[in-house]
Amino acid sequence: MPGGNKTSAKPAGPAFPPYEDRLEERISRRLASLREAGLYRSLCVPTGIDLCSNDYLGLSQHPLLKARMAAAVDEEGAGSTGSRLLRGERTCFSRVEQKFAAFKQTARSLYFSSGYLANLAVLATFPEPGDVIFSDERNHASLIDGARLSRAEKVIFPHNDAASLEKLLREHATGGQKFIVVESLFSMDGDEAPLAELAALSRKFNAALVVDEAHAVGIYGERGSGLIEKHQQEKTGGIADDVFVSINTAGKALGVAGAFVAGSEDAIEYLIQRGRTFVFSTAAPPPLAAALEASLEAIEKEPERRHRLLARAAQLRARLGLAGQSQIIPVVLGSNQRAMAVARRLQAEGFDVRAIRPPTVPEGTARLRISVNQGLSKVALERFADALDGALRTDGESVDATPGVSQGIW
Repeated sequence: MPGGNKTSAKPAGPAFPPYEDRLEERISRRLASLREAGLYRSLCVPTGIDLCSNDYLGLSQHPLLKARMAAAVDEEGAGSTGSRLLRGERTCFSRVEQKFAAFKQTARSLYFSSGYLANLAVLATFPEPGDVIFSDERNHASLIDGARLSRAEKVIFPHNDAASLEKLLREHATGGQKFIVVESLFSMDGDEAPLAELAALSRKFNAALVVDEAHAVGIYGERGSGLIEKHQQEKTGGIADDVFVSINTAGKALGVAGAFVAGSEDAIEYLIQRGRTFVFSTAAPPPLAAALEASLEAIEKEPERRHRLLARAAQLRARLGLAGQSQIIPVVLGSNQRAMAVARRLQAEGFDVRAIRPPTVPEGTARLRISVNQGLSKVALERFADALDGALRTDGESVDATPGVSQGIW
């Protein structure tokens, strides 16, 4: 064929640099923009008096937990070696799950190796296409990401606004299932969800109520099982029967790691069968289960820890003139730079307080998230309050305890 030995000329394209170079340049630009916006983070080991961790009851250092974990390492080894549906299952996992279900007064519970994985499992497994998830605008990132994975429709309602939620529930008719998703105690604002009102709405609209008790479990209620129990105790109508499942982080007040999903027999069995973050994850190290059993024992036998925690939180709130009741106390400072400057001044005086900035909180609401723990003395809290007053006076601007409206987190 004439011209058969010739190759056709390719049109000249843009002279892009090698893909690797372009990616590295993009990463460098993004890092530079984080620094300029005051959003660059650093990994810092703990120093000073703890006012930023979630070890609310001080159980991470409890002698019983440490002894049980050490003994379990000798007995079980350091790792689980596989997923629980393969060789990773151990008797200690089912035993602690039974104890936790009794603690929450549910039929069953399932242990995950992190709260993030537990929330992803719940929201990526139960909601399906055709369903609708109604989520509080200040829900944790793990709840947001789980909802995104679900393929259900997502509807965001204003924070703790039951009236707006009812309107949205009416407007979004569906032949599928409706889900209402909230934190019982919000991690950055320290305020409680109106669980009684949400439970009433779940009944009215046949919606499944999903409650993340991450920052409440171990602390609230007569037994310390969380705010669901507290509502039962206060006889506000009782909400336990209206909660489809609760997610209960074990790395905060419980002092160890992982999370339990608590609910009905069928709900938990369905997560075992279909929850991808359970099915496809290596099981947690077995010694964690031994430590968690000890944690539940300590919560039962040492109620003074949670009583002292809430008393210390009330003391600091009163001293700072901030409303609320919980152990999470937000001091909203506005700009990222201001939050970091005030945090640095407090750190220099021996207090471990960290600046919380977007996207963890909405734009314009950078803050100090002060988290009280039961091991803080009254004297230490007075010293901290004085140091905070001094840092804010030096900074020369007003402070707000009310977070702004969430924007752009979804």
